[in-house]
Amino acid sequence: MALPQAKQDATEARLDALSLPEGGWSAPARNEALARLRAMGLPGARDEYWKYTRPDTFNSVEVPEAALFEAEETPVFGERGALRIVFVDGVFDAEASDELSLEGVSIDRLADAPDIHWARDIYGVLEARGQSPVQRPLAALNTAFATDGVLIHVTGTPSRPIQLVYHHRDTRSDAILHHVVKVDAGAKATILETGPAAARFNKCMEVEIADAGTLHHIRAQGRDHERRAATHVFARLGRESVFKTFTLTVNGVLTRNECVIELTGDDAVAHVAGACMGDGDFHHDDTVFITHDAVNCESRQVFKKVLRNGAKGVFQGKILVQPGAQQTDGYQISQSLLLDDDSEFLAKPELEIYADDVACSHGSTSGAIDEDSLFYLRARGIPRGPAEDLMTIAFIAEAVQEVEDEDLQEEIVARVAAWLERRRG
Repeated sequence: MALPQAKQDATEARLDALSLPEGGWSAPARNEALARLRAMGLPGARDEYWKYTRPDTFNSVEVPEAALFEAEETPVFGERGALRIVFVDGVFDAEASDELSLEGVSIDRLADAPDIHWARDIYGVLEARGQSPVQRPLAALNTAFATDGVLIHVTGTPSRPIQLVYHHRDTRSDAILHHVVKVDAGAKATILETGPAAARFNKCMEVEIADAGTLHHIRAQGRDHERRAATHVFARLGRESVFKTFTLTVNGVLTRNECVIELTGDDAVAHVAGACMGDGDFHHDDTVFITHDAVNCESRQVFKKVLRNGAKGVFQGKILVQPGAQQTDGYQISQSLLLDDDSEFLAKPELEIYADDVACSHGSTSGAIDEDSLFYLRARGIPRGPAEDLMTIAFIAEAVQEVEDEDLQEEIVARVAAWLERRRG
């Protein structure tokens, strides 16, 4: 079916402002992604999965200005001893990065990877699979026009995590990054992501995990309040593999995080979790689609949002159980804590099941601080403000506990506590 003329015009205007990288092993995937994007058009407010989040600023040719935020506190995950890979406004910074060498891992830049590279079998492939049954135009835009990123091949168990650090230095930067991660059979790694990245950020990560492989992915999206970000994670899991991803978001005028996971091998495990803290002009959208296409697989979606002063949170989560995917265990929970009457939480939980031996559940709630519990804390000498902070931290605990590393859990809780104290200050 032909695109409406208005959507076609908006799409072509956006494309005219970009330059398609030429040549190299990624060229066929880029051309295919560009064809997909032209066929579907950029997202519109009438699209089913965009009705809660306005895509205008992601579609516009002009990049909305985003003021820079200079934080005095230690960078998130700064004490992890990780191998640091730094990008400034979407451009790799070799001087600020560590040498791209670590036992059990090979790392290349997308921008200068050799012509024959393992990533050609993954780049754009998982993104293309993730376009059905729900179209994801911004991901296709990313695959076509990404100018940089890293290609990480995990062949063993590296002794330290890999940290992708994103700095924002230009108030009108427009960054498009694409990462590819391949985890071999039995290999295990942790990837950390931190920082605001750019005024407008479009990031895609494709993850292929072989049998019995494990990947932990933890990210903290930066505190630059006026930034806008659209991120995508596409993952495909083999037999007995594990993928766990957690995102902490504080501030940001507009953030949309999409996660699309396929469990294609028996006994695979996928956990997707997130906690966000929003104040005032803040819109945060988590959109998740998990497909069970194998036997005895487990998936968990755990999302907690704390909203105040008119902030808005969105959750759209789906579990699809294909025929034959027996003994599926699917769990989904999305909850919001509304700290005033002006904030809003919009949820769209979905289950679509075509197998009969499954245990799937979903739930979604919104509520305020429990006054009885608050009275209990205040009766024991805790002032109202710190008492509310304690209850807020307890509220997000289920999501934070999806992070297996207890030290990282403690650091995430400390960051949340600091954010709450600043807002109370």
